[in-house]
Parts: sequence; structure tokens; C-alpha cells
Amino acid sequence: MSNQIRHSQINSPDDIAEVAKLHRPQGNWLQLLALLAPSGIWLLLLLVLPTLIIFELSLVPDIRPGDVVNPSGFKNYIRILDPLYLQVIWRSLFLAFGTTVICLILGFPVAYWIAQIAPRRWRNLLIIGFVLPLWTSSLLRSYAWITILRPTGLLNTLLINLGLPTLELLNRIPAVLIGMSYSLLPYMVLILYASLEKLDKRLLEAAADLGANPLQAFWQVTIPQILPGIAAGSMLVFITGLGDFIDPELLGGASSMTAARLVYNQFLGATQNWGFGSALSMTLILFVSIAIAVLIKFGEATPKQ
Repeated sequence: MSNQIRHSQINSPDDIAEVAKLHRPQGNWLQLLALLAPSGIWLLLLLVLPTLIIFELSLVPDIRPGDVVNPSGFKNYIRILDPLYLQVIWRSLFLAFGTTVICLILGFPVAYWIAQIAPRRWRNLLIIGFVLPLWTSSLLRSYAWITILRPTGLLNTLLINLGLPTLELLNRIPAVLIGMSYSLLPYMVLILYASLEKLDKRLLEAAADLGANPLQAFWQVTIPQILPGIAAGSMLVFITGLGDFIDPELLGGASSMTAARLVYNQFLGATQNWGFGSALSMTLILFVSIAIAVLIKFGEATPKQ
């Protein structure tokens, strides 16, 4: 029997598979390896190896710069269970979650208006205008909020002129939430806009024909269609907010210690405890990995028909 099967002799799925195998270009795996090698090496050197080094350091109690690395147990991880450090971690999770909720509430109407209501010729310009603050340094944006929120700042000056009581926001949790929400809101809007732009309006018309009111159509038709975008935007904001350092440092003061600031203090502060800082870093990596797993689970979900 000939090694090749002529098209006229294809009578079964096995014959189709054999033809595909025979016509498959040789050396594909070499081309694939050549394409993946640069990014693979980059990830290996700048992600995998540093993470393994951090994990090794997290197993060494009270290690400082210049000490011999001798992993000896999970003492640093047990130390994280101290109520003081658990409070810091929960505060970080609260700030990340609160920022996500605020960005979702504020970003959805903006994204919906740009994607569905604004004239099509203006949409790209509106998107560029909305993300324009990202072109400036995050440090400058935080200092701008300090100017606005400080006791003698723009906000309290306006309240005084209106005869209203002043607000003490700076160096408190609300100031951190304001700064983080302002910094991360454009990311939420961009992702929601990408989902809302592909919204199938025929389903909304069908829901209206079947007697659904606008609120019912919104929850039963619109939300299921854009649920992957909501999940992706929420996870992006949550992950970024969990590791934010500048906004809590400049707007929160000593009362807003977060996990990122605590890690900074362990490596570059007065304490210089690299082992404990590495354990905190691995804990953050765990939370981020869980968030990514949730995104993979629900971000590609398809709406029920």
C-alpha cells in the first residue's frame, strides 16, 4: 500500500487524518521553538528565577544583606499569622476590593455611554481623552491629590466658600481609595468599553418585544453578555490595587500601612529582614495567583443562551 493516500481514496476520518499528517510541513516544532524562545527566556530570567529566589529567601528567618542563605523552615510564614500583620494584609485586600467596586460603579456608565450612546466618530477621541491622565507619572497624580485633599487644599477651600464643613481626608483610608480609584479607573473603562462595543442589540430588542422592561433587559441580557469584561476589568484593578505602593504611601500616611509598604520596609527600611519580606511577597503572589485563576475561570465564560 502506498504511503500517500489520494484524495479520491478518502473514505473515512482515519484517511483524512493520514492525509493531514502527510501534508504537515516538516520542522514546525523548530519554528515554534524559535518564536517562543525569546519570550520564554525573558520570563525565565525575570519572573521564574526571581520568584524561586524570593521563595528560597522566605524560608530563611531573619536574613539580612550579606548573610548566608540557609533555608530552615516556615517561620517567616508563621509570623505572618500575627494579628498585626494579618490586619495589614486585610487592609490591603480591603483597599484593593474597595477600589475595584468604585471603579466598576464609576466606570460602567462611562464605558456604556462611550460605546453605545456617543457618536461613533467621537469614540476614539473620547477614549484617548479619558486615558490621558495615564500619560503622566503616578507620583505626580498622587501629589495633585495631596494638593486637593489637604486641610488647606482646593476641596476644603471650595467647601468653606459654600458655607459647608471641611473634610479631613488626607492621611486616611478615604484618601487612599480616592487616589487608587483615580489611577485605576481608566483600565476598568477600557476593558468594559471593549465588551460593551460588541453588545448584541438584537437581543435587547428581542427582550423588549417579549415584554421585558429596561431593568430586566439590563440584568438578564446586557450583564450576561459583558460578564467576561466585568471579570477581566475587576481582576486587573484588584491585582494592581493589591500591589499599589505610591497611593497608600503618599495619601494614607502611617494609618494606612499596606502589604506593599510592609514589604518595602523589610527590604529597604530600617528593619532589613529580607526573609520576612520575601514571605510577605510570596503571600501577595498567592493572592494574585488566586485572582488570575478566578479570571481564567470566569473571564472566558460565555453567556447562557
